[in-house]
Amino acid sequence: MTTERTRTVPGWITTASLALSMLAVGLTTYLTVTHYTDPGALACPDTGIVNCTLVTTSSWSEVFGAPVALLGLVWAVTMAAACSPWGWRSEARWVDTLRMVLATAGAVTVVYLVYIELFRVDAICLWCTGVHLTAVALFGVILVARAVSRSSTVRQAKPRHST
Repeated sequence: MTTERTRTVPGWITTASLALSMLAVGLTTYLTVTHYTDPGALACPDTGIVNCTLVTTSSWSEVFGAPVALLGLVWAVTMAAACSPWGWRSEARWVDTLRMVLATAGAVTVVYLVYIELFRVDAICLWCTGVHLTAVALFGVILVARAVSRSSTVRQAKPRHST
């Protein structure tokens, strides 16, 4: 008797992960465009603890010369591809691994960036917070998907009879 493991996830997981990753694409696109055009144009208060301009123009807003917003956009676009219907249907193990690695990297990066905002820049950016919440939600959805996928049913093939 042979067994074939089927990887199935509920439809809400595929829909939620794609929607969240597309939201991340939209938010990071906005942050990237304003970084390169006019950081002061961000639709966000610029006084007190909520100060998007201060966060997005601080010395912490670039890594090795690349804007954090641009790195976030690359992450979001890659995550959207991994969470596309094609990505979820793929039998290639590397796609599932990539999705998990990206989700984990997003969540870990959020912890780092929130620390930077609160304790180094002394301000928070509402647009960045939107990306942070989206990344953490994606991490949660991907974790649920992996748990559901691992407990999916095992189909058993009919045994062959030799005659």
